[in-house]
Amino acid sequence: MQNSEVGKYTRSFGVSFAITSVVSALLVIVKETNEETVLAWMKAASGHHWVTHGIFNLILFVVLGWALSRLDKGRGIPVSARGLISLIVGSIVASGILIVGFYLFH
Repeated sequence: MQNSEVGKYTRSFGVSFAITSVVSALLVIVKETNEETVLAWMKAASGHHWVTHGIFNLILFVVLGWALSRLDKGRGIPVSARGLISLIVGSIVASGILIVGFYLFH
């Protein structure tokens, strides 16, 4: 695989995906440990906490991706294709470890 260049939107939204993945895992932990407050609010906001969770993730992904693309005018996010793939895979693995670890030790 060649270490090819990627466009600013690919970089920006790839980094946004990685961040959103970890934030989403942390949100699972926060809402499960705060059932009376956070989980209850999320249920009330949309009828089901997973719907609110999904809406939050979508908004975070789009806003963060857009914001990062604005900052990337001068190629401010120095990530190659391989680096971006590593970042995304690493964030997914870290998110999985966070959630599995929480449920195993909670």
